[in-house]
Amino acid sequence: MKLRITIMALLLCSAAMAQVGIGTTTPEPSSILDISSEEQGLLAPRMTTAQRNAITTPANSLLVYDTDLKSFYYFDSSTTSWVKMNAASSERDNFKLVKSAADLAPELTAGGGSTYLLDENTYYEINGTITLAAPIDLNNAYLSGLDANEDILFKASGTIFQGANGGSIRNVTLSGNGTAFSISGGTSLLVQNTIVANFSTVGSIAGLNIFFGNIIQFTGNTNGITYSNIDNLLLSNQGWFGNNSGTYETFTGDFDLIEKVSGFSIANGTAIAINVSGNPNVTDGVLFGTAFSGTSTMYINRYTSGSYTGFNFTKNWIVNCPGIPRESDDVATGNFYYSGSLTTGFTQSIASGTAVKIVGNGTTTANSLFRFSAPSTNNMTYEGKKTRNFQINAALSIRVIGAAGDFYAFVIAKNGTVVTESNAVVRINSDTDIQNVALNSIVSMAPTDFIEIYAQRLTGSGTDTLVVFSENLSIK
Repeated sequence: MKLRITIMALLLCSAAMAQVGIGTTTPEPSSILDISSEEQGLLAPRMTTAQRNAITTPANSLLVYDTDLKSFYYFDSSTTSWVKMNAASSERDNFKLVKSAADLAPELTAGGGSTYLLDENTYYEINGTITLAAPIDLNNAYLSGLDANEDILFKASGTIFQGANGGSIRNVTLSGNGTAFSISGGTSLLVQNTIVANFSTVGSIAGLNIFFGNIIQFTGNTNGITYSNIDNLLLSNQGWFGNNSGTYETFTGDFDLIEKVSGFSIANGTAIAINVSGNPNVTDGVLFGTAFSGTSTMYINRYTSGSYTGFNFTKNWIVNCPGIPRESDDVATGNFYYSGSLTTGFTQSIASGTAVKIVGNGTTTANSLFRFSAPSTNNMTYEGKKTRNFQINAALSIRVIGAAGDFYAFVIAKNGTVVTESNAVVRINSDTDIQNVALNSIVSMAPTDFIEIYAQRLTGSGTDTLVVFSENLSIK
């Protein structure tokens, strides 16, 4: 009898050591402890953060509930630290992780089955390659990956982003055979740390209050992007590689500000980096530090109205970039010269002691004009936007008939008033002498101011004949 009881006890101990079921007589085979209940739960040890940290030599995977931090923690012996367990209470609000287009099924429904209409209050994190079946309406939402090389939005045809709303796009690659953007309105759109690759056309962005594009790589696109009617267009560190073709960036319509800084545009073959031939109305344009290079013979398709020969933009722009001409009021310049016979010259009657503009029966020709015009003979008019000082140099070869022994002054005049400090005086020796006169001065000029060369008889009377064999003036 004692032997039977001993054997029975040993068998029960063996079973207990194999599995334990609480609330169930059939514990799961893979578990050493199976607790089942429809009315009660498992209560882990509860303690404060200080009490948890005071546990001596906690075992690996030891589990407690921290009442201060209201979270479960387990101990990781490999790092000798307590690790907070994931919980819904610790997740971001208004957040969606997108690992496939299926995760955007509610947005596709919201867009009527033809568009992914994003929730404007949601942060969408792109994880991996997402093959889209429809375009995305950003609807002012925030869409971002973590690694632009790995987190990709791909659409085999058609447009990726379209609609009349802005939003934010960061840290992703946009790729496809159609169009990246067809945005036609909204308050603001931000695109940052993004790669735009292999589209037939990058697309169009229009009608925004502000667009900010920062650190964007364009590669393998057949045609570029058109920006239209944007109050403030800010482009920073745009990288257009030489494997793009067509026209990279086109500006049309009205802009309060276009500011494009840093980055590069490598235009090869027939590619064009910037197209402003549609004469966009830009209040202030800034193009600074962008490097233009490549085999193309035309980096800029220039303004057809308002630009100057040899330059690309209007006076509303400040341009300072490697590879294209510098344009600003600082480098405004101009020149005019008498283009008639140097051996006969032209004549003008001098009948008083009043300073008069040198015109006579001669004409001058202007060249090398930038932010200057020459609306008439012996006239150089400033067309810049800001007042600045100019260095003026002029030279004349003259003869005065009927004034032997008299003194003549030659002087620069601004807006019809002589600049006294620029006077140069000569004494007329005879009717046959030819004298050379040099003028130079620094003159402050505001927009629309003009300068001319005047002559003045200082002594003598009657009517003299001024003969001018050569006359030229340069300003910069």
